[in-house]
Amino acid sequence: MSWRQNVFAVTAATFVGFTGFTLVMPFLPLYFQQLGVHDVGNIALWSGVSLGVTPAITAFMSPLWGRLADRFGRKIMIERSLVSFVVVMSAMAFVTKPWHVFALRAIQGLFAGYGALALTMAADSAPRERMALAIGTVQTAQRIGPALGPVIGGTVAQFVGLRRAFLVTAGFYVIALVIVFTMYRETGVHARTDTKERGRVTFRSVLAFENFILLIGVVFGLTFVDRSLGPVLPLFVAELGTEMRDVPLISGILFSISAGAGAIGNNICRFLLARMSTRRVIAAAAAMGSLGTLAYVFAGGIGLLLLGTPVLGLALGAASTAAYTSAGGVIPPHSRGTGFGLLSTGSLVGLALSPVICGLLGTLSLRAVFVLDTIILVSLAGLVRRLMVTTRVTPTAPPATEEV
Repeated sequence: MSWRQNVFAVTAATFVGFTGFTLVMPFLPLYFQQLGVHDVGNIALWSGVSLGVTPAITAFMSPLWGRLADRFGRKIMIERSLVSFVVVMSAMAFVTKPWHVFALRAIQGLFAGYGALALTMAADSAPRERMALAIGTVQTAQRIGPALGPVIGGTVAQFVGLRRAFLVTAGFYVIALVIVFTMYRETGVHARTDTKERGRVTFRSVLAFENFILLIGVVFGLTFVDRSLGPVLPLFVAELGTEMRDVPLISGILFSISAGAGAIGNNICRFLLARMSTRRVIAAAAAMGSLGTLAYVFAGGIGLLLLGTPVLGLALGAASTAAYTSAGGVIPPHSRGTGFGLLSTGSLVGLALSPVICGLLGTLSLRAVFVLDTIILVSLAGLVRRLMVTTRVTPTAPPATEEV
């Protein structure tokens, strides 16, 4: 069975799932209005805690689900996660109180984490020399899906209403589940099959792998910077003198440029890794990303933002793929679920903390947010350059057959 079929199945399921999720989540404040919450402050509060509770819980649960995936197989774990999304999203269409939404989002956090599992499955399926390609492809789907979801969701909600839009989202997850069930063929080596030979998989043993704790810090830092733009970018665009009627359009363009450049960075990483070690790729990309954030620091108009945004997006995409590829190279296949789960925790903590810290910092100075981003990226470049043990992923000529 071709490894490419597995990567396609995981990528397609990831794209469908991430698109489905963003069909409805951006419109959650409007849904709370329909549930009888009319005070703007209360809407913001319910929306914030409901959106934040899922990644917060998932950050704690992801390593556990990854460890179970190492023991029982990745496929059944991602199917479990997708089934939970079908159930929770369907239930969202029938809630009557704001706390119902919060409770369902909390439950969702207990069973989520299929993003990390998808990366694990891609790394398991691909030959070592194609691992960067597989991981970058799945990460591209994770970026493009959320970029398209709100546009599709706005159209769906206009035709069927917000409540029924949750049922449409559940249908997306059904499609993702069918794709994984019918197309993905388990090929990984799991801890339950060779525990005696390899030893028991523990969190401590995974953390002891080469560069692993450093890579968790890298993933955290990259995610923190990536998500820092959300709370402040529209405000910064307005601060630069943009007419208020043009702020949403220009902000949307910048967000789209960032997502598109990040997807390109995910894909070009494999070419960089063919010529350089993962240490050099991550360090160079982080340093290049700091140039993008410096463009924000010194911007006097939109023109410099249009130059800095694609540079930052490319850098974050390339560095992220290189970090996960490096981790996939040092973690034995029977421990990858646990390892990628721990990496996902680093990413989710960055996802949860970045909007809060940057939002608070933005109350003092919007440019201070970009100064912090620059410091983080320069620090990551220096730490990786100094502390990371050199590893290299060198693509070889394709084998005579693609069967594995």
